[in-house]
Parts: sequence; structure tokens; C-alpha cells
Amino acid sequence: MKLVSFEGPNGQGYGALDSDQIIRLDGAGAAANDLKSFLGVWDQGGFSIPEGAERIAFDSVRLLPPIPDPSKVFCVATNFREPGNADKTEPDFPLLFTRVAEAQTGHGAPILKPSVSGQFDFEGEMAVIIGRAGHKIARADAQDHIAGYACFNDGSVRDWQKHSTQLTPGKNFYQSAGFGPWLVTKDEVPDIAVLHLETRVNGVIKQAISLGQMIFDPSWLISYISTFSPLGVGDVIVTGTPSGFGATRKPKEFLSHGDVVEVEITGLGTLSNQVQQDIGPSEFNFRK
Repeated sequence: MKLVSFEGPNGQGYGALDSDQIIRLDGAGAAANDLKSFLGVWDQGGFSIPEGAERIAFDSVRLLPPIPDPSKVFCVATNFREPGNADKTEPDFPLLFTRVAEAQTGHGAPILKPSVSGQFDFEGEMAVIIGRAGHKIARADAQDHIAGYACFNDGSVRDWQKHSTQLTPGKNFYQSAGFGPWLVTKDEVPDIAVLHLETRVNGVIKQAISLGQMIFDPSWLISYISTFSPLGVGDVIVTGTPSGFGATRKPKEFLSHGDVVEVEITGLGTLSNQVQQDIGPSEFNFRK
């Protein structure tokens, strides 16, 4: 099942995608007010789409991030074994950082290139959405806590990312990342290791890799992260990007106004966002 959060003429809603229509699950007598809450209900089993549920045209709504308001978004900096990095020692633990909810936007919406930087970069990744809350989750049980998966473009502002050893500023500019277009429930994705990720900028392939080459798979990440932080329904873990993003290329290739970034993952769809130059100051006064 493909689940979407959206904004339509009558406000925000959520539903299940059926071809070119959305079956609304947020109508009268709905099991939950939003998709995040619905995932908890769906995890309990026994859910079926109610007869007579309202259907609306897919192209009549604006898609939001599948989970518009996650309480936590954990991201992995790098997470792939690659032929060109065969001599590189694999880390014992992942480099993690967090993103705030407002730093994401949905499929088809613009991602904002900050006015204070010329180093706006793309990172195609897969997101894992938590469907069952847990704390100190065993790796063997981690799959039971996954609701589903989605595409993610971890838009990064490289110069702000490197202001210090902490990545937070460069990873949290307003609406700098794409998330979507929908959540694909885990029953439709029996083995993520066979999935293929591809990132394109203006139709040109920049990143391509099998998700089977992850160093830390989703079960490992869920167990590790939940050891120090309880995971709630709707929390998101973004699992890392391969090489090929702009800062790794020679010469470097950063995004400009009008560029279109697409992240496609087998079975999960294609997330597409156009870069839009944000307005505001063109520089920041760093004097104390």
C-alpha cells in the first residue's frame, strides 16, 4: 500500500494511493487524524479501507512529506561499501545527525537554495518510517517496528555544514530536503537489499547504487538508535547516501535555481523537486 499526506482545497489529509486517485482515510469516523497516528492503528492489524470512502484525484492535491511532523528524524552521513572505496576502513559506528521537521518538503514542491550559500548539494537516500514505538529494540525484532519506506533527498548546505564539527546548520535549512512522494508499506518491500537507488540532476545520473551495499542496514540502525533514544510512531531514519553527490565531484557540482533533482528507488517511486532560490540576505555577519 502507498500512503500519502496531502493538502487539498479543504485542508490537510491523508489516504491510500489507488492509481490516479487517493482514497481518503481521514474522513468522518476515521481511525486517526493524520498519517502518523494512522500508522499506529495500521500496525495493530485488521485494518481495511472502509466502503464508500471518498476518492479524490491525485493531481488535485499538493503532496506533503509522508510524515509532515515527525518528532525525530535521524540521518546517517555515509553508509555504503563502494568499489572505489575498497581501501577505506569501514566505521564501527555510523556518523549520525538530526533534521527538524521544517527542513523537509514534499514531492513536487520546490526545495529552497539558501540565499546565504552557493554550496547547496543533493544526496539521494532511502528513509525508513517507524510504525511501532520502541526503546532498546533488539536487532532481531527491528523489522517489526518498520511501517514502510520512502525516497529522500538530504539537501545539504556544505559551507554551513563545515562551520564546525557539528553538521546541524548545514542540514536544517528550511525546506531544503525532499521526502516522498509516498510511504510504501513494508509488506510491499520484502527485501530492501535488492532495491536500486538512483539520483538524477536535470535528467543526468549522479548517484547509483544497490541498497544491498549498506554498511549499517535498517535493522542495525533501529537497534542502535533506539538504544539511546526511544523511537515513536512516525519517526524517520534516513539511511545514508553513496558517493557522487556534488561536493565529491571534480569539479564540484552544486545546485542552482531551476535544477530538478530526482531520487528514484526500485519499488518506492521517484521523488522530484525543483530548486528554488530562497529570498533574504545574501550574506551573514559572522562577527561576534
